[in-house]
Amino acid sequence: MSFYDSLETRSPEEREAWLMARLPQQVAHAKRRSPYFRRLLAEHAADSVTSRAALSTLPLTRKSDLMELQRAAPPFGGLTATSLADLARVFASPGPIYDPQGRGPDWWRFARVLFAAGFRAGDLVHNTFSYHFTPAGFMIESAAQKLGCPVFPAGVGQTDMQVQAIADLKPVAYVGTPSFLRIILERADELGADVSSLRKAVVSGEALPATLRKLFNDRGVVVRQAYATADVGVIAYETASEDGLVVEEDVLLEIVRPGTGDPVAEGEVGEVVVTGFNPDYPLIRFATGDLSAVLPGASPCGRSNVRLKGWLGRADQTTKVKGMFVHPSQVAAIVARHTEIGRARLVVDNADDQDRMILRCEVATPSDDLRAGVVISIREVTKLRGEVAFHAPGDLVNDGKVIEDLRKYP
Repeated sequence: MSFYDSLETRSPEEREAWLMARLPQQVAHAKRRSPYFRRLLAEHAADSVTSRAALSTLPLTRKSDLMELQRAAPPFGGLTATSLADLARVFASPGPIYDPQGRGPDWWRFARVLFAAGFRAGDLVHNTFSYHFTPAGFMIESAAQKLGCPVFPAGVGQTDMQVQAIADLKPVAYVGTPSFLRIILERADELGADVSSLRKAVVSGEALPATLRKLFNDRGVVVRQAYATADVGVIAYETASEDGLVVEEDVLLEIVRPGTGDPVAEGEVGEVVVTGFNPDYPLIRFATGDLSAVLPGASPCGRSNVRLKGWLGRADQTTKVKGMFVHPSQVAAIVARHTEIGRARLVVDNADDQDRMILRCEVATPSDDLRAGVVISIREVTKLRGEVAFHAPGDLVNDGKVIEDLRKYP
């Protein structure tokens, strides 16, 4: 069997209808069981949220705000729909941000990822993700168990012991960061240990450069990437085509312009926003802070869901200019005042050792009046002076950056 289940090969129309049918139910569930979403979505009727257009009118919940939300209403900021007593585990990510785990198999939906990477029942998995504080180790553990794979819970560190365990137990699969896999392989060479049993791997938490992928391939290890977070679980994963990351079936994904909740056109870089269908942690329009873009067309592997280009940076580009913070949302507010502007990018430099802001705007028909109006808007919104430069539509780089800091310091 090439696919984990039939969901992966549905027509896009069938998948979209399935997601839209579930969406109002999840919104209603979140409003009913989560104090936070009850307040946040008080003015939005759940039964009206039956399209992407309707979804885009709901407010975002930003990952960057979780720490403050949890401090105000411990332990989870009122976002969970299941009581603490009914959870299976609680974790802490850096911040700290506390992450719930509900009961049930493969709660983070990682089994699909492992299957796409070739993991099969009976394969011994060497799991080097941490089992302490953060949930990554258990994300893999529960998924491997669902597939029928035994797991060696290696965790992080203790490189020599890791090498010995691999040499002795002969696992065929590795899960962890790509950099630690390289460390293990290189240490095995130094020790003269045979770790050639490793043939497949799922890596996450770091970028996988082409040079490192080739190094693994040359060692006979086929590596696939996974994009996941502690709160959402799996968002997207790599397949045998190695052509983008296929979005996980239980995820409703949007790409929005940083600083706003407005969806961008297909192919444009923006912030990854996820609505999940987890009954315990019903995150609605959860802004991850990650940048990515949707790839056109279908994956050559046969899976029909949309694909992401991968991780393309961070959406939170807040910077400080002359002692004042400038946020992507402020750039969006400036642009919203002037309908003639398409894409915009605030560039900050320090020519002559003085901070300078230039708002570069794509405009089809520039004018002196528009320039003067934008200058006024910059001043009113940011409380700082800024210059304006006009560009033809399509001239600005499509990399998701709303604020670009080019300042150099001696």
